[in-house]
Amino acid sequence: MTAFVKKNIGLLIFLLIGLFLAKGVVYIRLDLTSDKRYTLTEATTKVLEKVDEPMEVDVYLDGDFPADFKQLQSETLSLLDEFRRVNPHITYKLIDPIKEKISQDTLQGMGMEPSALRVEKDGISTQIILFPYATIKYKGYGHTVPLIIEQAGITADEQMSQSIGNLEYGFISAIDKLSNDHLKTVGILVNQKELNKHEMFSFVNRIIQDYNFGPVFPEDGKSLKIKDLSAMKKFDAIIIAKPRKAFTDQEKITIDQYIMNGGKTLWAIDQINAEMDTLLKSNKIVAYPYDLNLTDLLFSYGVRIKPAVIKDIQNTAYINLQVGEVQGNAQNAKVPWVYFPLGFSLNNNPITKNINPVRFEFPSPIDTLPVPEVKKTILYQSSPYTNIQGTPSYISLEEAKISIKDSANLMAYNKGQQIMAVLLEGRFASAYADRIESSGIQNFITRSKSNKMIVISDGDVARNQVIKGQPLPLGFDYSTGVTYGNEEFLLNALNYLLDDSGLMLLRNRTIQMRLLNRQTLMMERSYWQWFNLLVPIGGIAIIGLGFIFWRRKKFS
Repeated sequence: MTAFVKKNIGLLIFLLIGLFLAKGVVYIRLDLTSDKRYTLTEATTKVLEKVDEPMEVDVYLDGDFPADFKQLQSETLSLLDEFRRVNPHITYKLIDPIKEKISQDTLQGMGMEPSALRVEKDGISTQIILFPYATIKYKGYGHTVPLIIEQAGITADEQMSQSIGNLEYGFISAIDKLSNDHLKTVGILVNQKELNKHEMFSFVNRIIQDYNFGPVFPEDGKSLKIKDLSAMKKFDAIIIAKPRKAFTDQEKITIDQYIMNGGKTLWAIDQINAEMDTLLKSNKIVAYPYDLNLTDLLFSYGVRIKPAVIKDIQNTAYINLQVGEVQGNAQNAKVPWVYFPLGFSLNNNPITKNINPVRFEFPSPIDTLPVPEVKKTILYQSSPYTNIQGTPSYISLEEAKISIKDSANLMAYNKGQQIMAVLLEGRFASAYADRIESSGIQNFITRSKSNKMIVISDGDVARNQVIKGQPLPLGFDYSTGVTYGNEEFLLNALNYLLDDSGLMLLRNRTIQMRLLNRQTLMMERSYWQWFNLLVPIGGIAIIGLGFIFWRRKKFS
């Protein structure tokens, strides 16, 4: 027996390992994909390990639907299996809302919007309704996760690929918020004639779903002073949305020290006074610069907003404008408006990836300055075909009627790409480090630790339209019916500023889908069907005949 064991030790070890694997005692898993799509990041693992009570995930993606959605279902369940391997507290189940007879009102009340899908089956076109979402329930709270990315201008294959690539971030960001005992706090400055509560309703409504939220208001009710700094420090980030009142030195030094103490800032600044509502009423306005007294403050951090307006003739949003009359009836048309440039993702940062174009209204050019220890990342910029209009100057609706094909008009748009939004990261220097105003301030900080801020040269990027007293979703243009990516951009911006664990980097993840060529597949469909049918049968027949021939030869 001993001799047998020694002689076959390798075989016995192999059989023993196989037995352990079969019983699940030893678990070995190799991810051989080039993009490591089945490997969870370290940041994801840390979030999953925080879940210390049962967490239920309901995936509303069951039923009879096309192969693309079956693949999305398979990828979703595979990801949740990985989550469950890291933390057994996480369980999931598939739900068919149609079979379960869950009403659309109930689903929409949970934040799910239906997706109508046209499918062809046996030559008959039918429409099916899907709710591609998942819900997460944990400790009495819930969160809805969209499984499909809504982005204009991409193909169905690209949409599916981006949706699969976004699954890990979508789930793990929701789990992170649900499992955190302490939510971060976002404040909004309210003492500088900023956007009012109706104009900020949509963005604020999204903020309060993920963060604590409140106004940043001076103690004396008049203006911020350095004594308000202790209260400001309670906010992890503050939003400064379209201020129209000049900042005093006391207010600036208070904001400066808030930044030096690690506070994050999202600046949405109008450098020019030009309002579309006024223009539509009067047909012509004078655009003039605001004196916000912020130039030196932003200059010290590495940016300067010029007192001018960007006009973009290529990446242009449309407005609904009266272009004539027929028998006394106004004739409206959608016309390009060069003062409303569109920002397209540069795919260089998770803030802007996979969202609809962002609409800017009368933005100003941003200059970036060489500041030590501060990295600048351009988030949005215009097309190369721009003109810069100085101020004060007139803006007239008649400009919308000038043909963009007019060669003389085109020649003026030669100013190149202009920055409209920029991310600053690093150690910021105080604007008051060498100024007398800082001498009487206790514990004055001259340079911050590693910090982040975002500067946008348009305050209206955060303003939702208000129709008959009712706020509309941010980014939705009532006159044209187009939805832009303003809300997702600003929410991603806040998430990035407040992300200390690197979860936002998951939005940069790209999944390569190895898709079949649909046209070639249709043309060669019959060939491959017969190939797949006959080749295996032929292979088995050849092996069988070969075996028979070998036996006859050997035993004859």
